Amino acid sequence: MSDIKIINAAGLGCPQPVILTRQAMENHDKVKVIVDNDTALENIRRLGAKLGCDVVSEAKAGGIFEITLMRKPGAPIPAQDISVTCDASPSPSRPFVIVCAEDKMGRGNDELGSVLMRAFLHTICLQKEKPDVMIFYNTGVKLTLQGAETLDDLKELATAGIEILVCGTCLNYFDVKDKLGVGVVSNMYDIAGTMSKAGRLLTP
Repeated sequence: MSDIKIINAAGLGCPQPVILTRQAMENHDKVKVIVDNDTALENIRRLGAKLGCDVVSEAKAGGIFEITLMRKPGAPIPAQDISVTCDASPSPSRPFVIVCAEDKMGRGNDELGSVLMRAFLHTICLQKEKPDVMIFYNTGVKLTLQGAETLDDLKELATAGIEILVCGTCLNYFDVKDKLGVGVVSNMYDIAGTMSKAGRLLTP
């Protein structure tokens, strides 16, 4: 393996920087990635942590970030992130995932839909069986923002150990990334991978 691989991912949309970095880590012990937004920066950092790498980032002029990922001695790189199985039936070892693609539940009356979504999330808090992961994208990200009526319930779920993934592209689109109140900023690479591996996938 070569000592270092440099990837210029500036200007590339999500999830391309993560995909290119993941591919490079399969053949290189040290990878330097150049990106031009903090969402990509966070996504690369999270990928590095998942792969057991030492991660060092440096801000450059013009909004550029350089992230260096160094594989720790003996740390293996998984052959693939998305599990392949011939058994299509749900398995207890595969996660229960809830996907909130909207800030309302159902079609028709928006006000009623907002009430139903709040009731749904509160009910999830009260249930004994809770999801392993909750994903929020499109207008669903608004449920995770500071001041949202659903924030307390989602914080309770996060405290209980439920992983909450919030689409970074969606937060940027609505210009609300600085208002995120719960969860971690995620990307389509992680979101698609999590949904693909789900044993049960529920969309309210």
